[in-house]
Amino acid sequence: MSKPTAKAPIRPAAQKPSGQESDWTQLWPSADPRQSEPLLKALHILTRDGALNADSRRKLTQVLHLTQLLRPAIEAMLEEKDDPILADLGAGKSYLGFILYDLLIGPAGKGRVIGVETRDKLVETSRALAQQSGFDRMDFITAPIADANLPGGKADMVTALHACDTATDDAIRFALRHEAKWVALVPCCQAEVARLLDGHQGPMRQLWRHPIQRREFGAHLTNVIRGLVLEAHGYKVRVTEFTGLEHTMKNELILAERHQRSNAQARGELYRLIDQIGVRPALLDVMAA
Repeated sequence: MSKPTAKAPIRPAAQKPSGQESDWTQLWPSADPRQSEPLLKALHILTRDGALNADSRRKLTQVLHLTQLLRPAIEAMLEEKDDPILADLGAGKSYLGFILYDLLIGPAGKGRVIGVETRDKLVETSRALAQQSGFDRMDFITAPIADANLPGGKADMVTALHACDTATDDAIRFALRHEAKWVALVPCCQAEVARLLDGHQGPMRQLWRHPIQRREFGAHLTNVIRGLVLEAHGYKVRVTEFTGLEHTMKNELILAERHQRSNAQARGELYRLIDQIGVRPALLDVMAA
């Protein structure tokens, strides 16, 4: 009796990305999502195979949600101005700037996006990608937010996504200095006020007596002060959820649109709050203007 022929070992089939991971086109709000695929691969939001992994899905969800929240203001800006400027501060790899240009600024045929970032390497990479993508109305400045000045000294919209600690305050100063009509801030890692509250014996000290409560209360108070500062300078402010907590814990979005030069009532509310709490963050330097 002949011996049975040995069978070749069965190799598992290559795993294909699940529909949820691969079909990113259902998330992409444009008529022809595939045109954006090279850009999304270059930004490492899509893999080389054109799929999403868990981390990139979070990034894409965040930026697309912010894009939808900013869309009305950007459309108004494009309608009002012949050549509006959107300044993206603390741009990092410029996910936000590239996607806003790809979906809104580019198709409009007018308007510019200027990214501000301190790291030379990231600026060089972003400039190369803008050129490669044909985004000829997109440029970058290498500078800290506090020192950055745009050509002509004006910006129509200022965005700052996850600018850490007082970098968000620098973004507010930048917006006021450049007379921006629209401001969109997603603050991150607010620590200055918590440091000021440490050991402070004000009448409401029980709100920040424990370190964990001091950190959370300090972050909340920081954003309340930021909103009031913008209102005092004539902005109408809306504070809303940026995205779900499952995507990021830093999910507070401050949206502001300027309607007047100043607001005496908001200024009074701000100073009453400061008197009650008893600490003065450095951002109050803009109130002298």
